Formats: sequence, structure tokens, C-alpha cells
Amino acid sequence: MQTLLRLGLTGGIGSGKSTVARMLESVGMARIDADEIARECTQVNGQAVPKIAQHFGPAFVTTEGAMDRARMREHVFTHPKARLVLESIIHPLVQQEVRRLSELLPARNLVFDIPLLAESQHWRHGMDRILVVDCRTETQIQRVMVRNGWGEDVVKAIIRQQSTRRHRLASADAVLWNDGDDLARLEYTVRSFASQLGL
Repeated sequence: MQTLLRLGLTGGIGSGKSTVARMLESVGMARIDADEIARECTQVNGQAVPKIAQHFGPAFVTTEGAMDRARMREHVFTHPKARLVLESIIHPLVQQEVRRLSELLPARNLVFDIPLLAESQHWRHGMDRILVVDCRTETQIQRVMVRNGWGEDVVKAIIRQQSTRRHRLASADAVLWNDGDDLARLEYTVRSFASQLGL
């Protein structure tokens, strides 16, 4: 079946992007989750694990055969070049799987849930429209601290590694403001947006 709309969805950590993606699924869009694909690549026997062990050493792989996410997170915080190496291993695998899924899925409207969409021109060129989910930085920090149990310094470090809000918003065709905790209101906003797209 021919795809009519390829919607790129992005937002900073804690913005509520994944919640919006699920709501778009509920109006009939098929979701391709780049983060989920990246996690699969680094899980037990994942495609990225051998190269991670080769480049970073066996200490970054658990005894079960998955990437040690906590150790790697701490490492890339203190060694910025390490993040680029990790991305060079994982991103091509993610891109390959995204292409495969987009060709397989029967849905006519696809939402590509891509955290790093604003950081990469590769993704932007393949999308018809870009939707950015946005909120205050303070809201991001509080949400992630509660959700993940991480300290404030850790969350702030992650935010610093992502695109700035200004850069992310500059890439947007549409922006969905999600600074509160009213899910019913958020769903109404998402459905209104979907209706404007003819979904």
C-alpha cells in the first residue's frame, strides 16, 4: 500500500514524545520507533554488540551479552568523542531497520519516532512534515528524574548532549506544547493535529 504521509516526530528527553506517538497510533498511524530499534541493537546478541566490544572493550558488555547501558552512559558523558563512536556504530543499523520497516508496514500514514531527528539531516530529508513536542527544560528535568530515578545532574547532562530547544524548534513544521500533566487535553491536541493532516 502506498504511503501518503511520513511524519517525523521528535522532542527532547522528557517532552512526552513517546506518549504523543502512541496517541498518533490510536488515530491510525503506524509507528516506527528509532529508540526501540537502537535498544534492540544493543541488547543480548544485538547487532551492535560485537562492534561495541571491539571499540570500547569487553567491560562495556554485560556477561549476558548486552551493552552495559549504565557504564556506557557514564562514559559518553565524560568522553564526548565516545558518543560519536557509539553513534557511528548504532545509527547505520537503525537507519537500515527503519527503511526496512517503512517498506513492510501496510499503513498508509507513518510516524517516525526519532529522538535525534533535529540533529541529523539524514532523517529530515525523508519526512513530509516534522512535529516537535516541546516543554520547558524544568519540566523535562522533573519528568525524567521521576520516571528514571536519575539525579538532576545526570538529566541535565543528557539535555546538554541533545539539540537545543531553539535548534529543534527551527526544524519543525508544527509544534505541540506539552508542559502539563493533563493527558486528556494532550490527546485532544494530538487528535486536532491529526485532523488537520486529514487523518
